[in-house]
Amino acid sequence: MAGGICILLLAGCVPAVPPDLIAEIEAIDQDLVALRAPEAAPEDYTRFARQWVSLKARVQTDDDLIRWPWESNDLENELRQLHGEGWSAVSRLNRRQAAQRQQAESALGRLEARFLSITSHVDSIQGRIALGGKPVHTDLLLKQARSFFDQKDYPRAIHTAEQASHALAAQTAALTRELGRYADHQQITSWQAIAKQTVDWSRTHQSTAILVSKAERELTLYKNGRKVLSYPVRLGFNGIRAKRFQGDGATPEGRYRVTDLRGAGQTQFYRALVLDYPNAEDRWRFRLAQKSGTITPTSRIGGQIEIHGRENELMAQTLGCIMLDNADMAALFSQVSIGTPVTIVGALTRENAVANALAQLSDHNADL
Repeated sequence: MAGGICILLLAGCVPAVPPDLIAEIEAIDQDLVALRAPEAAPEDYTRFARQWVSLKARVQTDDDLIRWPWESNDLENELRQLHGEGWSAVSRLNRRQAAQRQQAESALGRLEARFLSITSHVDSIQGRIALGGKPVHTDLLLKQARSFFDQKDYPRAIHTAEQASHALAAQTAALTRELGRYADHQQITSWQAIAKQTVDWSRTHQSTAILVSKAERELTLYKNGRKVLSYPVRLGFNGIRAKRFQGDGATPEGRYRVTDLRGAGQTQFYRALVLDYPNAEDRWRFRLAQKSGTITPTSRIGGQIEIHGRENELMAQTLGCIMLDNADMAALFSQVSIGTPVTIVGALTRENAVANALAQLSDHNADL
């Protein structure tokens, strides 16, 4: 009888700590780690972790104890308090993470779209050389930001996206410094003046003259002051910039003349019109640049600038010359003689392709 009473009494006892409570706190701890609480809320997580370590040690000590349901249990009370605090922290971090995710997703999407658009504009004006390694650096930052985002490390994704934004702004500033003259009223006026002088010369001398606009990639032949043909052209790999020294890939700007006509067997290209670059003005600018230190004393001015066809595919990316398709080159070649004036300008209007691209880049920069 006594044994039955004992068993009955023991049946009314409960463990010192409910096992499901321990499991729930373990799950909360895992959630906090997954939510990067040690980085996002270090003080809160440190306090939680210390309390949890201490309470777990007490749980292990009291593991074999049992108690009556009506008995007060300080350990259970402390565990339930820790459970509540942990759950609140998880809820807070979930809300914060959701907000950060939205912020990172918005910033990254906007920046990636801007980067693609800017890259397209830069390519359209052959501006990559002027930017050096800046686009590569920006692309790397965007990929790093996207990687952090995929890892749910939203704070680092946001931080890296901000770095990419600054890099995009730096690209715009660099291009504006290098190519801002295409939007400069005084420079455009100067180019328009020498272009007009070339057309007037053609009219006065009842002869042919060539005008090349680098911004529009267009060559126009005038005869007796009237436009007779116009063809698209390709420039050097760095052609949009003003030529400064040998090997820079830039196409020169100024007034030149045809000094030689080279047909089949006389040139590595289909046909070629040789220009008198460098002329006296080119040499003066070159010496001035060397004296100012903007180019090195060992730099050379270069030469052998031509208007040519593209038969030599290995030289298809011309190194500072002006290149036409062969059919266009044949038509031009038949109209030109030695002494024909050739004027090369950056642009003829303020609404030129380079100026428009720079304006769009500035607009993109303002939106970042």
